[in-house]
Amino acid sequence: MASKAELACVYSALILVDDDVAVTGEKISTILKAAGVDVEPYWPGLFAKALEGVNVRELITNIGSGVGVAPAAGVPAAAAAAGAAAPAESAKEEKKEEEPEESDDDMGFGLFD
Repeated sequence: MASKAELACVYSALILVDDDVAVTGEKISTILKAAGVDVEPYWPGLFAKALEGVNVRELITNIGSGVGVAPAAGVPAAAAAAGAAAPAESAKEEKKEEEPEESDDDMGFGLFD
């Protein structure tokens, strides 16, 4: 479970993103001080560094889509993206190869016969 300091930094970062303000360690610290939350001095900088170059809005909106595939350690992002596309293509091919199943109406078991 996340500690109070971690949650406070997450909420501070979300506030900054919601206000379209750059997420920096200094700004997270300012919000935490205004809220009266005491955290170790390394937490704000750690969270700011972790969110550097990340589109947090896109991350939040795509959380339930299940589209993202984490690349394996040491694999370049382009190679991981190409590897993720291959299973999708094979799944499409499998769907095309499936024969349509007979419906209940074709077998004389329809509800409205």
